[in-house]
Amino acid sequence: MAEGFQADPELSKIITKLWKIDENQLEPGKDYEINLQGYTKVYKKGSDDYARKPLFAFLNEEEVFEKETYKHFRLLLDNYTSDTGVSEEVTPAEQAENWNFLNAIMDTPVMKKAHRYLVKKGKSSADEDEFKRQLYDIWFKLYRRTRGNRNMDSSGFEHVFVGETRGEKDVIGFHNWIQFYLQEKLGCVDYLGYISRGTPRDEEQRLISVQFSWRESVKPVGSMFLGTSPEFEVALYTCIFLASDDVRTSVQIDGQYELDVCCHRWGKHLGCAYPDAK
Repeated sequence: MAEGFQADPELSKIITKLWKIDENQLEPGKDYEINLQGYTKVYKKGSDDYARKPLFAFLNEEEVFEKETYKHFRLLLDNYTSDTGVSEEVTPAEQAENWNFLNAIMDTPVMKKAHRYLVKKGKSSADEDEFKRQLYDIWFKLYRRTRGNRNMDSSGFEHVFVGETRGEKDVIGFHNWIQFYLQEKLGCVDYLGYISRGTPRDEEQRLISVQFSWRESVKPVGSMFLGTSPEFEVALYTCIFLASDDVRTSVQIDGQYELDVCCHRWGKHLGCAYPDAK
């Protein structure tokens, strides 16, 4: 264990269980491969490119995007305007896609386990429909992120999984490997190098911090899991959001992954959430 690292034992236990029962977690080397290339530093802010090639060398799209939860997750990624301060408008079709995604993940062992845990903690209703409405409020209800602006311009899902831009220079949020892969494939993301490549006990990189540009703006450092399913990430961040009062919650996953899960709350909605390796 890293020096001074003190994991929350209860949350580490439930998150490890979620990790182990995630049937849709991908296998490095089989389902995907990454190409780390060069190391960079936060202060570079995109001034130098230490990675001439994409981060993702390979993804078995035919199998991965046939998985039910991945399929529904992917449909949500083009439903947002990246600029903060610009009002988001959710069409009836997009709202239906949100619910289809929640229905799909609630059919997985991961979300069922997370639901039972949150019911036991008194944080959620035992009624599944009521729990899904709670998830919708946390992840999909719009709120105002930009100060001095009356537009409903953001949501937890958009910020964490899709990413947003602020002004002409800053990328905020954007902590999901699937979105990174898809945007990189489209030529919208330029991977500039890694900051941190996991935790000390990793055999395979399952957590990474990188520097990249997106839509002509730069993210000096952004952290994300690799190969995790959409349902695992929703379950993880929802458990932290509801069961912890801390901005940074230290957890150990499966005895080898030591990380802080950072979670910022926007009232009853999720403001931001991401992993930070120790």
